[in-house]
Amino acid sequence: MGDGEQHEPMNAVAETRRTMRADALARELGLELSGDGSLEITGVASLSDAGPTDLSFCRDASHGEALEASKAGAVVLPLDAEPGPRTAILSTNPALDFARAVALLCPPLRPMVGIDPRALVDADCQIHPTACIAAGVSIGRGVRIGARSVVHPNVTLYPGVVIGADCTIHAGVVIREVCELGDRVIVQPGAVIGGDGFGHVMDESGALHRVPQVGRVVIGDDVEIGANTTVDRATLSRTLLRDRVKLDNLIQIGHNSELEEDVVIAAQSGISGSTRVGRGAILMAQTGVSDHLEIGRRTFVGARAGVMRDVADHARVYGSPHMEERSWHRAMAALKRLPGLFKRVRAIERRLGLRGRDSKQGGEAGDD
Repeated sequence: MGDGEQHEPMNAVAETRRTMRADALARELGLELSGDGSLEITGVASLSDAGPTDLSFCRDASHGEALEASKAGAVVLPLDAEPGPRTAILSTNPALDFARAVALLCPPLRPMVGIDPRALVDADCQIHPTACIAAGVSIGRGVRIGARSVVHPNVTLYPGVVIGADCTIHAGVVIREVCELGDRVIVQPGAVIGGDGFGHVMDESGALHRVPQVGRVVIGDDVEIGANTTVDRATLSRTLLRDRVKLDNLIQIGHNSELEEDVVIAAQSGISGSTRVGRGAILMAQTGVSDHLEIGRRTFVGARAGVMRDVADHARVYGSPHMEERSWHRAMAALKRLPGLFKRVRAIERRLGLRGRDSKQGGEAGDD
């Protein structure tokens, strides 16, 4: 079982909520405090739901009325806000600093350190003694798991998998053979890393023959992969997700694709095989990308876009098939005017005596 230490069956988990004084929280965040620093903060909540010992946040002055009505004991506020008598932590970026505060006050759920005896772990593994391996986990031969990483119940790690330090692999995840995850990777429940790519070739009779997928998936540091997302293994080499890639739920990443650093993809999107997505690109929900394409750096692809050809660096595209942002807005504006345009054309046809001859062809589109 490698270096992992076994424990009795787990009947407890680490505490998932912390209580902190407001002044201590402000110090940990490196921010200025206004008001009562001795306030004990016991939870976090929205402005509308917060109570007298909760921390909330106000993004900007447009939320002033909600702030005034809130019962929150402490609030993260913009620097130019007027905190009044309420305890406030002052910030140049309230949303970001509130997220940092939530991470301090609500640390993630962790099993007890070590290997639960109800896990199935091959003897030929290297598991750091500070890692957490929960019940029902299946770990194959040659797997390596780094320091402080957490593997939640019923995860399956095929032989040769490598998981770095401080990773969190949630329940039901499957990571196929020889796939590699860097440090601080988060994989949400039900995701599949390294499933076979969709590859077939046709013979002379038209029958399809499966192409063996013998590559792997390599994932960099600080990557997040959403629930039920799939990242297919390469046909021969590797499917690559570089550092800080963020994938939402229900996303398909095809085999041999490469996502450069800081790529963000929203839910229900699909990237076909052998496509490269440039650094910092943002693809909104339900985007579909065809195969063997180059999506440029810092591009923005609007929701439900269908990308059929390469996209240049810094482009903003919408629609299916995709088009440049201004052209898409003009097309949408023209589309709204089509019913009125049809009426005008029909009126001209009637005046010219063409209506009876042409109306039998193509129907009556646009008429009331």
